[in-house]
Amino acid sequence: MRNLFTRKPSARFEKQNDVGWKLFGKVPLRENSQKDPKKMLKEYEEKTGRAHKPLSPKQNVRKNLDFEPLSTTALILEDRPANLPAKPAEEAQKHRQQYEEMVVQAKKRELKEAQKRKKQLEERCKLEESIGNAVLTWNNEILPNWETMCCSRKVRELWWQGIPPSVRGKVWSLAIGNELNITHELYDICLARAKEKWRSLSTGVAEVEGEDAGFSAADREASLELIKLDISRTFPNLCIFQQGGPYHDTLHSILGAYTCYRPDVGYVQGMSFIAAVLILNLDTADAFIAFSNLLNKPCQMAFFRVDHGLMLTYFAAFEVFFEENLPKLFAHFKKNNLTPDIYLIDWIFTLYSKSLPLDLACRVWDVFCRDGEEFLFRTALGILKLFEDILTKMDFIHIAQFLTKLPEDLPSEELFTSIAAIQMQSRNKKWAQVKRMLIFDKG
Repeated sequence: MRNLFTRKPSARFEKQNDVGWKLFGKVPLRENSQKDPKKMLKEYEEKTGRAHKPLSPKQNVRKNLDFEPLSTTALILEDRPANLPAKPAEEAQKHRQQYEEMVVQAKKRELKEAQKRKKQLEERCKLEESIGNAVLTWNNEILPNWETMCCSRKVRELWWQGIPPSVRGKVWSLAIGNELNITHELYDICLARAKEKWRSLSTGVAEVEGEDAGFSAADREASLELIKLDISRTFPNLCIFQQGGPYHDTLHSILGAYTCYRPDVGYVQGMSFIAAVLILNLDTADAFIAFSNLLNKPCQMAFFRVDHGLMLTYFAAFEVFFEENLPKLFAHFKKNNLTPDIYLIDWIFTLYSKSLPLDLACRVWDVFCRDGEEFLFRTALGILKLFEDILTKMDFIHIAQFLTKLPEDLPSEELFTSIAAIQMQSRNKKWAQVKRMLIFDKG
């Protein structure tokens, strides 16, 4: 009896000489046509004349694996599967050599990277040790004897190398001084007055924003509301001065207090960056004292009060030293009608805190506190010297764009090497003498 589930062979398979198969020149299918792999291999070896070799230990291991090796090592060193032609000896040797070369190159890269990491670690340790020693020197030798040591050669050299962050605020305060004799109590009074103004100006903000440019000197306290606009743009990447940040209220308080302390100056765009840098290094009241005294310096006052005559004098003095130090670039700028105000105003207004990376800007501030306004213009020439080769190939638009947005990865040591190469002496006249001469000529 036939099993009910046994499939009956098709009639067309029973007749292998069917007309249809002959017509299309095809060979009819056979039952159980699939051959055993071993038989297929034997037939292949008979056709190619290659004798069947016993499997190597590697092939035996590979044959018993449930998966195929996927690594480069396996592809290069392993023999081919048993159902494929074996590698010629020359090809196998070539692959082995290639693999060995790859291993050697990989080891070289690893060694190079390890040496680089070791060097970076050594440099970091050396830097930390240097900073630690410098902190001890500042705290134990210089600061207790400030009046007698601040102008010594040793201190000036340490100053140039950068003041350690832990003592930077104290050194800045001493270097800037307090000629205005501002006390902590005066700061509290100015802050209280600013808060009163904020309350009184809580309505009508739009009117203040629209009419600020036309305010008289006595009415500039109304610029308190304008401070809010600038704070949001102060070091936005740090996210510490914006609304809700840990230093938002502190920055707001210092700028507000200053507009009440100096209503004749009021708030000017760029002040927020200077105040922010001081806040990062000093307590609030001390930051206000340093801020007020810093803005009272002749150069800062000329710019923040927008004294066009004095500003033009500073630009003219800068160009004297520009031509002296970088004649080729100076001529290129003149040819393209690129005047100093295009790039200097932003640098001077913010003391480079907006234009340079913060740590580098602080180092510029270190020497600025030592050398005064001259160093601001020397730094400008140092930047121009550092990028002289690039700038001489640019036109007006690209130079202006480049200088108003300097590279973010500007290297500290390279910039200071460039600054050190700038000579602030023209025809045996120093910065202050050149500036006085220009003022006298205008008078």
